[in-house]
Amino acid sequence: MAVSEVTDGTFDDLVLRSDRPVLVDYWAEWCSPCKQFAPILSELSDSFGDRMEFLRLYTDDNQITPARFEVKGLPTVHIFVAGELVHSLQGARTKSTITRAIEEYV
Repeated sequence: MAVSEVTDGTFDDLVLRSDRPVLVDYWAEWCSPCKQFAPILSELSDSFGDRMEFLRLYTDDNQITPARFEVKGLPTVHIFVAGELVHSLQGARTKSTITRAIEEYV
């Protein structure tokens, strides 16, 4: 499964109104840990994409949503279920840590 892009303009429709759990990766081009996380996110999407949406929000071009959800640093991963933020992970995390978080909600 592919990881799709989400923007400030599409966030409510793609994330908050989704019928499935959604993982949002907040990232920026200048963020080295974000670049290291990208392949992990792709692997997780391949493993869990049939049960969860995987989206990336580029924070340099989309600053409203990170402010709205109080994203203080990058990378940050949020998991939303039924339009509610249910889990937040900030900073570089291992694949196993993200997997455990995902497994709570799928």
